[in-house]
Amino acid sequence: MTALMSQALSTAEVPAAAAPRPWPRAAGVPSYPPITGAGRSMGVDEFLAVTHTTALLVVADGTIVDERYFGGTTADDRLLGNSATKSALALLVGTAVDSGRIPSLDDPATAYVPELAVSGYRDVTVRHLLTMTTGVDWAEDHRDPGSPAAQLAARLREGAGGLREQLLQVPAGREPGTAFAYCTADSLVLDWVRERATGLDFAAHLARLWQAVGAERPAVVGLDAPHAAGGVAMAGGALAATARDWARLGRLQIDGTWDGRRIVSRIWVETSGRPSLPFLRPGRLPSTITTHAGFGFHWWPLDNTAQRVTADGMRGQFVYVDRARRVVVVKTSAWPYDDPWTDRQCRDLCYLALPAIARGAAA
Repeated sequence: MTALMSQALSTAEVPAAAAPRPWPRAAGVPSYPPITGAGRSMGVDEFLAVTHTTALLVVADGTIVDERYFGGTTADDRLLGNSATKSALALLVGTAVDSGRIPSLDDPATAYVPELAVSGYRDVTVRHLLTMTTGVDWAEDHRDPGSPAAQLAARLREGAGGLREQLLQVPAGREPGTAFAYCTADSLVLDWVRERATGLDFAAHLARLWQAVGAERPAVVGLDAPHAAGGVAMAGGALAATARDWARLGRLQIDGTWDGRRIVSRIWVETSGRPSLPFLRPGRLPSTITTHAGFGFHWWPLDNTAQRVTADGMRGQFVYVDRARRVVVVKTSAWPYDDPWTDRQCRDLCYLALPAIARGAAA
């Protein structure tokens, strides 16, 4: 997938806010510290070039302090977040928990979606889904066209439906709660649970959030079939929004408020950004994923205190949040994915660079 949402996909639009609230802007650009990684030190311009950046937006304490676009991308383009979509889903789940629609994270998923009883999700809880500790037998490999993850993506491209039918075919594996495995199917089951609990599909629920944060532009989410035919959102990877509106989701993850109004509870923000099990802490995930981050509730924490977290999507889509400094850094990219070593090096470099950019913005 490219950084821009394909026009060929079936989609649902999320309207802009009725009363959009543009970000205020600061004069000048921050002075960033050197970025140290990939065996050398480099300035921010070189970092942006070597990681194939399409957009960089830095918001410090609610004010844009840096905004850049590359390769023909513009501020009005809706940029595909890939798996950064999962962190938007986490915020929606948080509002469902706060409202009591999901009373307990230890509820079984089958309490909301009884159809899952025939699948590997039979004994899985909402908490297992949020932490990707479901234990289901799944291979998240988009380079193998025969993998389950690639088949999910193919359903989205083909637009013939069937996302949730595939979820019912996912077999059990390990005992739930005993191991982490990155799994987009977990996100889609989580969204199914959220939808049943709230009565709102992904786009309709996100539209409420979009209104609350004064989003300037419509967003769009990919569906597995046309909306009129009952298409289901690819809630694990097909949200596209402008960089400025992606930053709004990051700002919510600072303290859960917008202009003094509570949108999601502070408890949810802190819990979702904190590793809940020892093997979910930074440096304890499989090294093929990253050695720099852990896993919370569909956010990637860079520490154990929920102070630094990021959304992370394939090919370099990030919404990085430094809660203590009140800085959000949105970086979208189009780096090569076919070479796993290039992909790994670019991702690792971003995990080192984004905190440095946030420090410079705060200073």
